[in-house]
This record gives sequence, structure tokens and C-alpha cells, in this order.
Amino acid sequence: METLEQVKDRFNNILQKANEVDKYLFIPDKKEKLKQLRKLTLAPDFWNDQKKAKTVNKKISDIEFEIKRWQDINELKDDIKLNFMMMEEGESKIENIIPLIEKFEEVIDDLETEKLLSGEHDKKDAIFIIHPGAGGTESHDWAEMLYRMYTRWFDKKGYKYSVLNFQPGDEAGIKEVVIEVFGQFAYGYLSSEIGVHRLVRISPFDSNARRHTSFASVFVYPEIDDDIEINIEQKDLRIDTFRASGAGGQHVNKTDSAIRITHNPTGIVVSCQNQRSQHQNKEAAMKILRSKLYQLKVDEEKEKQEELESKKKDIAWGSQIRSYVFQPYTMVKDKRTNYEDGNVKAVMDGKLDGFIKSYLRYKQKNK
Repeated sequence: METLEQVKDRFNNILQKANEVDKYLFIPDKKEKLKQLRKLTLAPDFWNDQKKAKTVNKKISDIEFEIKRWQDINELKDDIKLNFMMMEEGESKIENIIPLIEKFEEVIDDLETEKLLSGEHDKKDAIFIIHPGAGGTESHDWAEMLYRMYTRWFDKKGYKYSVLNFQPGDEAGIKEVVIEVFGQFAYGYLSSEIGVHRLVRISPFDSNARRHTSFASVFVYPEIDDDIEINIEQKDLRIDTFRASGAGGQHVNKTDSAIRITHNPTGIVVSCQNQRSQHQNKEAAMKILRSKLYQLKVDEEKEKQEELESKKKDIAWGSQIRSYVFQPYTMVKDKRTNYEDGNVKAVMDGKLDGFIKSYLRYKQKNK
């Protein structure tokens, strides 16, 4: 157990970081900006331009979120100070302060990490895709394990998400899952997960209980706002309908409501089958297509030689960004940063912040 002096020193160290974060947040400027934006919404013709109104409301929501978070941090700081005063009067114990300080450390660490997320689209929502690699049922099962891991991380982070497309494997696991993730810096954080993830374990599908290696790949795209112009010609699209596969109730089994869209000029194919109607599936598929086309456009502007999908590494040996070893020992290790965690169960339950933050720092250092 830490002594009172050690706890006070720890708190003072975090306070120094918090003061630096205060400068980064520019809260007075944000409050003034919020006033200006709210005035715009009072104009009689505000809703005449739906696209502009949506953009303004999104900015208001983002600023309100940041101000509320700043207020919560200050309340937490005041609670800690109050507990120190109560301790001096014998009305509180050190055990009551330590959880508050740990929470304070966590939120300040998150804000320090966000300073690294300065990319054009880092604040945006994300389109998150998991594909199994070579290996049939083994890799399908591994893809589903990753799906569980990431959705648990979304929950821990307070992110909302919607499954746009879920294709179950023939025997187990999944063939593909496409998820729309909503939250501050969703794309910025999740872009650190792009690449191939490798699993080593004793296979539950092998009657001889042999060790198997499986691969799955993660792709992440920023969700593109309506105000960003992406030119998609109707003549360039081939739109197919098909019957949705897997569980989903009577509606899924009886109607051809699933949508597959092929963009002929680029060869990009997207599909969606998890919405309630063919119209909603088409809308969701177009959203995915817009994000993929935008990312392709960004790559071309950077004069990259290959298109986005062709530049992805093979989902196989030698291309993984992270290894998850279940046997003969337990360890999750990121090949890019060498960050590791021996508690595999906790990682598979969504404990990913250490990997994500270490990668963002590594990326900043190697710019």
C-alpha cells in the first residue's frame, strides 16, 4: 500500500500533466465557438440547407462533448482534493483516494494520447472490417474471436457500433464482418489496428489436439462526411441482390434484401445484409463504398503506386502486426512496437489500450 506522501506525489505529477492538457484543450476558445455555432442554429433558414445544418450540429455535439469531459475532469480533481482534506481531519482513508487517482491518471493519459491524433480524419467515425485469412474453419473462428475482442473494446471505450454486414462461416466463425463505429477519435484509434493478426493455439477443431497458426486481417476506413465530394457514377455500379445468409429471422430467410455493389472502375466490392430492408442495405453499402473510394483517392494523391486493396499484405506468414500466442505459453506481442501483455484473457476481453497507445507514440516518433 502506498503511503500518504507517495499518493500526494503521484497526484501532483498528474496535476502537472493535467495543466499541459488544459492548454491543449483550448476550452475558453471552444466555449466561444460553441456560442457562435448555436447562434447559427437560431436562423430561420438554418434547415434550408440540410447538409450544412448537419455539419453545424455535428460540430456543436463534438464541442459539447469536449467541454463536458473537461468539466468531469475538474470535478474528479476536486473530489481528490476534498478527500485529501477529509483524510487530514480523519474522515476519509487512503483506500478511498487511490481509485480516484487511478481514474484521473487514465483520463489524462487518454487526453495526452489524443494529442497524437492530429490527422485530417482521426476524429471521425470508422468503418471497421475483419477478414479471415488462409486456413478455412480455423481462420473463420479466429476472425470471430477478434470480432468479440473489438466489440468489447468498443464497449469499454463507450463507443456505439452497428453491424452493417455479418457473413457466418460454413462450419464456425465468420467469413466477414463490417462494423460502423461511432465515437470521438474512433478512426484515429482504430487505424492502429490495420493489418494482419496471428493466432497460435491448440485447435479445438483438431481431434489430435495439435497446435495451429491462424490469420485474420483488419481494415479500417474513416467514415466520409456528406460534405466531402466523392463522385460515384451510377453507370459505374453493378448492384446485385441476394438472400442474406445465416441467422436473422424469417425476414432474412424469405427475401432477397441483401445488397452487393461492385464499383467497376476500381473493382471494389461491398455488400450489406444486416439492415431491415433492401433500401437500408443499399444505403449502408454505399456508405462503405464512399469510404473505400475516398481512401483510394487519398492514396493516389500521395503518389502511391498501388491501390489500397492491392497494397495490403497477404493474410499469411511474415505479414502480421501482432501475435496472440495461447500455447505453449501465453503472450500477445505487437511486432511494430514490441509492446506485449502476458494476460491473453484480458486482451481478448478488450484490453487493447496499451497496444493502441504504444503504436500511436511509435508512429509519432517515426514520422
